[in-house]
Amino acid sequence: MTGDPPPHPAESFDEVFDAYFAEIHRYAAKRLGPDAAADVAAQAFLEAFRQRHRYDPERAGVRTWLYGIATKVLGRHQRTETRALRARARLGPGRGAEEHTERVDARVSAEGLRGELAGAIAALPRGQRDVLLLVALADLSHNEVAAALGISYGTVGSRLNRARTTLRKALGGTNPMLTLEEQHG
Repeated sequence: MTGDPPPHPAESFDEVFDAYFAEIHRYAAKRLGPDAAADVAAQAFLEAFRQRHRYDPERAGVRTWLYGIATKVLGRHQRTETRALRARARLGPGRGAEEHTERVDARVSAEGLRGELAGAIAALPRGQRDVLLLVALADLSHNEVAAALGISYGTVGSRLNRARTTLRKALGGTNPMLTLEEQHG
C-alpha cells in the first residue's frame, strides 16, 4: 500500500477489494488449500460488501474487519478445513525442495504442515484454531484478532496459550516451527 489511510468500505469498496483481496485469498489458501480459497475470499468480500455500511472504524481497521468476516466464512467451511488437516496428517511431511520463503510459509499452512501438527490443529476447538491461525497465518496482533473475532484481548491470549500448549503436548513437547536440525543442535 502507499501509506495512505485504508479506504472506507462504504465509500469506495472497489479500492477495499483491490487493496485486500489477495491477502484474504492467501489466508484462505493457507487454511483450506488453493481449491477452496477463491470461493472463501469471494464469499468474504460479498458479505463485506453487503455489510459495508455497518463497518465501524472505531472498532477495527478495514483489514482486521475483513479478516473477521473471512474467519466467519472459513468457520462455515470448517469441515473442509478439518478434513484437509486430517488428510495432511495422514500424508506426513511435504516436499523438501522448495524455496526458503515458500518453506517457511508452508510450515504453517494447511498445504505444508507436518502430519502431526495438522492433526493436532484439526483437533483444536474452533475458537482456539481461529485465534492460532489468525496469528500464525495472517500475522494479526492480539488486538486485531480480538477485533476481528469480536472477543476480548484476554480471550485471545488465553485461547492462543491453550492452543500452543495443546499443540506442544500433541507433538511430544517439540516446537513445530523449528526444523529437526534446530531442535537437536
